[in-house]
Amino acid sequence: MTIGTGVITGVSISHERASVDEIDAAAVDSQRYGVETLLSTDGIEEAVVLQTCNRTEAFAVATDHEVGLDALTLFTDAVGESATMDLGHEESLRHLMRVASGLESFVLGEDQILGQVRDAYEDARAVGGIGPLLEEAVTKAIHVGERARTETAINEGVVSLASAAVRMAEQERGVEGETALVVGAGEMGRLAAKSLAESVGRVIVANRTIPHAEHIAETVDVDASAIGLESLEDAVDDASIVISATGSPDTVFDADAFADAGETLVLDIAQPRDVPPAADSLAAVTVYDLDDLESVTQQTRRQRRAAAERVEAMIDDEFEHLLTRYKRKRADTVISAMYESAEHIKSRELDTALGKLDDLDDDQQEIVESMADAIVNQLLAAPTRSLRDAAEDDDWTTINTALQLFDPEFGPDDVAIEPAEFVDVGKQENADTVTVAQEQLDD
Repeated sequence: MTIGTGVITGVSISHERASVDEIDAAAVDSQRYGVETLLSTDGIEEAVVLQTCNRTEAFAVATDHEVGLDALTLFTDAVGESATMDLGHEESLRHLMRVASGLESFVLGEDQILGQVRDAYEDARAVGGIGPLLEEAVTKAIHVGERARTETAINEGVVSLASAAVRMAEQERGVEGETALVVGAGEMGRLAAKSLAESVGRVIVANRTIPHAEHIAETVDVDASAIGLESLEDAVDDASIVISATGSPDTVFDADAFADAGETLVLDIAQPRDVPPAADSLAAVTVYDLDDLESVTQQTRRQRRAAAERVEAMIDDEFEHLLTRYKRKRADTVISAMYESAEHIKSRELDTALGKLDDLDDDQQEIVESMADAIVNQLLAAPTRSLRDAAEDDDWTTINTALQLFDPEFGPDDVAIEPAEFVDVGKQENADTVTVAQEQLDD
């Protein structure tokens, strides 16, 4: 079956439990690669992977929770249990909403995570990872994230790691009139340059692809220039503040790049690190990484607590709506499959029976067909009620088992169920139906 027959299992390695190094260790080459690898694993039907500077998370749709967890060891094997949070079906649904809303972010309510969730969705869809279950889950999360930012004040104040880094620079040494070096021309680099431009006297943007750096330099309202990474050492000598936010898998700086730079404040907000820890041992250099930004984000967290409570209530409401949709769709899917299977058998056996009863007129033939319909409906009435109850009780095992039993795609070579078997299991009400039909035929 292909209509949402599994359950969602998730794992999260984030700043809440894990260090920067652990988040880095859990990450794979790319989000698309992670999805493709999960889909190549037996039992995995859908998958989505979210990797940002402070989280590595993956969600897989499998036949059951344990199958999903086994596949997700791709991300968890490299880190300890204390750094990993395992998520069941409903936990995954709620967690995705919280992430997209910014409630799970390093900077509470930050805006960038919503775009990152969209990117993860598009990456997964591009390689076939998005099916019925994750389509509902991720698009609902994005919807909730949008509502959170338009209906509450969750994103007022410091709204990104980049702006948190600039705030820390202001607190630690001041930035007024200084020269700042921004390394990386992605979204985080753009935000850092924009935040710095409000106070510093000059911004240097460095990037492997110079035209990308030039684009940022042209958009900030301050004296700005663009350079390639090969010119970093010269730029470090000119700058007193360095914010590095590349997506490089390796460090961008050598420790000795800052040896002759003089007093320099370095804020490394890249994941993995752009600046080796050894640089912090230099007397004139102070290096802060993601773990050090917690003090800056705590103030924002306090300011946004009231808005966060409103978002929590919004998530509770949207979560219940999503569960109801899942339950209704899952029950409808299996009930439809069950009736389709029964209809297949009924039609086949009716053709056989009517072919042997050549002397039936139209009215008699209609009686036989009505009897067959009545038997099917009465036989399936109790299972239908049970399946709807199972959906309401989140009994996915019962529903998934029923989906496997009642497969509407089976062919004529399958073992046929003899008509007598329907009568035997139908108990007395079905026997009564047959008796009434026989009496009508005799008349």
